[in-house]
This record gives sequence, structure tokens and C-alpha cells, in this order.
Amino acid sequence: MRSGTRVKWAVCAAAVAVAATACGGGGGDGGGVNGIVRASWGDPQNPLEPANTNEVQGGKVLDMIFRGLKKYDPRTGAAENWLAKSITTTDQQDFTITLKPGWKFSNGEPVTAHSFVDAWNYGAALKNKQVNASFFSYIDGYDQVHPDSGNPTATTMSGLKVKDDDTFTVRLTQKFSTWPDTLGYSAFYPLPRSFFTDHAGWLSKPVGDGPYKVSSYTKGSLMALRTWHGYQGTDKARNGGVDLRVYTDNNTAYTDLQAGNLDLVDDIPATQLKNVKRDLGSRYINQPAGIIQTISFPMYDPKWTGANSDKLRQGISMAIDRASITKRIFDGTRTPASDWTSPVLGARGGFKEGLCGGVCAFDPAQARKLIKEGGGLPGGRMQIAYNADTGSHKEWIDAVCNSVNNVLGNDNACVGAPVGTFADFRNQITAKSETQPFRAGWQMDYPLIQDFLQPLYYTGGSSNDSHWSDKDFDSLVNQANAQSDSAQAVTAFQNAERILAAQVPAIPLWYQNGNAGYASNLSNVALNQFSVPVYNEITVH
Repeated sequence: MRSGTRVKWAVCAAAVAVAATACGGGGGDGGGVNGIVRASWGDPQNPLEPANTNEVQGGKVLDMIFRGLKKYDPRTGAAENWLAKSITTTDQQDFTITLKPGWKFSNGEPVTAHSFVDAWNYGAALKNKQVNASFFSYIDGYDQVHPDSGNPTATTMSGLKVKDDDTFTVRLTQKFSTWPDTLGYSAFYPLPRSFFTDHAGWLSKPVGDGPYKVSSYTKGSLMALRTWHGYQGTDKARNGGVDLRVYTDNNTAYTDLQAGNLDLVDDIPATQLKNVKRDLGSRYINQPAGIIQTISFPMYDPKWTGANSDKLRQGISMAIDRASITKRIFDGTRTPASDWTSPVLGARGGFKEGLCGGVCAFDPAQARKLIKEGGGLPGGRMQIAYNADTGSHKEWIDAVCNSVNNVLGNDNACVGAPVGTFADFRNQITAKSETQPFRAGWQMDYPLIQDFLQPLYYTGGSSNDSHWSDKDFDSLVNQANAQSDSAQAVTAFQNAERILAAQVPAIPLWYQNGNAGYASNLSNVALNQFSVPVYNEITVH
């Protein structure tokens, strides 16, 4: 997941932000009534199928209504067995997965080995057009159900075998020592039989096995989630539910929080960062998160892939004054990036400061030289596309362009290109109709260096929006995944990053903190390492 970092949307006009009734509509409880948390949110790009959600907003809901084989500790990010009683292997390629007994979906169906195997086969099948299909590509038989030719020769993956209700086996196409730690990601969630027998009905009201269940959803307005009291996990909800209220402007959401019309905002607008500590005091959270912001290039467009185009992209990167932008606009909530991952991984997890080298350093003279050697900006002008339904992106995009323009001595060399909504913005990118560089963000799915590299830059990766491809990069990723020694795996991944530094399909900008603000009627509010509120721990009083 998860593209489109920290996107927030709203339907209320600023004029009603101080009204007595909270915006968002939909009839949900609020203000502590029945212990319901009122939180800002945004409509997801796609219906909430686990294998068809790779952006933040849909991911939030999936992670509330589902639990998988693994779960990531909200404080350390460590992968812990959850529905899995055990995941064993003797060769890092053949795995046996045994489930804990007694787990159920909120409609009463039991969670069995078939719940996982059927869900994974559905997610992988070409005909189902799931955006996360490539997460299953390491399972034997994936190339038969999802071939490059477009003509499947099988309906299920040969690498998945159900042994009994509580046990299934997985054979991978190659050794992948850390594969079990990826299984907390939403693409690997189980699905009930009702998903297959009444697909339309399930999409209108998804059924999962997590601590919350969907009560109602009105697109553009409100997703009402309520505590499922039959949930048997130890991370039960400590509140009555969560009303996720749709906002198209995070400034409006922040105003509603101050006015008492909202309890929780997990995207503080850049315009309010200078005031938030004074406004909220200890109810403001600002902490490092597994998030990086980048500018990606449409490598499917010939004007960005010509002779010496790598120099052009390097030069543009070196024309961006990251230190000044993060200080002036983001008030300590961003750190200039020096690689393509995140410091929250730590050295052991694969983070190594400076892998980007001089490409991420502000160097006006070298930037001008490289841009000239790379043929100059195509047509003499560059636009950076971004979704306009959140206030903060325009400000930093304008600042990036101002930096490039100042370096090139041309006020019109770079301009922002707003797209009305996040959904429209994402649709343009996935349809490859975007021909200019575009803002991109990545919130880690699981705390592995692999997750910052393979989905985004590996050939055919699930979130490789640039459609960049490099055989040497792919080979190093494959080598890393096959290593049973974690240190050797990290070294191979870092060598793959050095290829990114040479070719720059995406420009690293800054690492992003998670930040949030909440009302005085809430307690136990925290963000996990993915910068998402730990909703189930929040109490309302």
C-alpha cells in the first residue's frame, strides 16, 4: 500500500465548520455518544477488497475490520503471529501455515485455511484486476493465473494447498526468507464465503474478522464502523466505534476539531503547523513514521527517457532545496531524504543515510549543468501534478517549483498542475495518462526495506506508477529476497538503491512524521509506525 500518502478529503464548506452540527452527515453518533470516535477520513479509490486497495484511506478501514496471519506491533512495527499459530519452513521456500482455532468473521462464518487460499487465488487472478495482484507473484503458479500474455492457463495457484481446515502450505518460486513478515499486509487478509457468493452485497457492506464491523457507508460523507463484540483477539476495541467523516480539505477538518465537531484529525494542515502546539498542547502528536514523499517521473513517456535523461532527472533533484522547504513549510514534521526508504527501519532494518549521494544534495551549479547535459526540460517547461483536495500539497509543490525556477533563472520553468480529487489523480496515474512528473508518497505496508523498493521500482511492481524497469535492480531485489541472512539481504537491497540514485525514476524529497490532533474527550490516542491512529485503543469520555 500505500500510495497517496496522508490524503484527506471533506464535503463540508468552511462556512459551516463552526456550526453546532458536525459535518460529514450520515447520522453517526458523535461527541462521546455511545463512545463513538469522530475522525477525519477520505473516500478510498476502489471498493474495499483487500487485494484491490493500495492507498492509505482504504487501508485504514481494512486494518480496522480485518486481521491476518500476522499483525504489526503499533509501537515497534514488529511482525507478530496473529491468526497464525505457526509459520514454519526448512528451506525459506516451502512454508506450512497453521491457524489458531476458533476465529470467526463478524457474520459468524469460521476463518479456515480456505479463507486465505481462496482470497489469495482471487487476488492473484488476472480476470479480477486487483491492484495488489503482484504481492502473490512469489507463489508458485502465479504466472499461470496472471500471465504477461493475458491468457491465463489456470484458475488457482499450484503453490497453495489446503491440508485441513486449520492448515495450508505455500510453495514460493524462489527462496524468500522474510516472506512471513509480509503477511500482515492487507492483500493477504482472509475472505468469508459471502465475498464469493454475494460479491455485490459484500462490497456494499464488507465483512471481516477484525475488532470493528461496517455499520453503514455513504460515499462522500461517512463510513460508520462499530465495535464487534464477538471479536476474539486480544486487541479488542475500547470504544463503541469510529465514524470516519469525509473531508476534502484538511483545514476544514482542523477547524472542526477546534470547534468541537470532530474528535480526531490525523493530518494537520501545513498552514496550521505553526499554531498547533499552542492550539492543542499535549493533544498534538508528532512522531517519525514509515513514510517518504517523492516526485515520480512517467517513465512510459518518451520525453523522460531519452538520451542522457538520467542526468536530467538527477539535475532536477539537485535543484530542490529540501532543507529550506522542510523548515519553512513543515515546521519540524519532515526531514530531508537521503535515500528511498525511511529512518524508522533503523540500520538493522535497512536504512542507510546518504545512499542517494549528491543527487539529493542542493547544488545549483551542478543542477544547471546536469539539466543542460540531459537535454533541458522537455519543451522548456515542467509541470508537477498533484491532487488539489488537500491544502498542504499545493504549498510544497509550489515551493519545489520555486526552487527549480530560481536555480534555472526562469519563473515559468516549473509549475504545479493540480488535479481536482485524489481519486481522479490516482486514476490518471494508473491509466498512464499523466505525462508530467507527479507527486507520490509511500506509507510502508510492513517494516522491511523490501517494501520501500520492490512494490515501487521492481518491474511490474504493484505500485510502480512510473513503470520504470531495470534488470540489474530486479536481479538485486531477487538476490536480497533469497538470502536467509538478513544482513546480506539488506546489503543487496542497498545496492539496488544505488541504481535508483543513478537513474532517479523518482526523486526522494523528505521523510514524513505522522502528526495528529485530538479533542479533550479522548484518551489513549497514539499513532502506529505507519502514522495511522491506533483506533482500537482510543477511549471516549
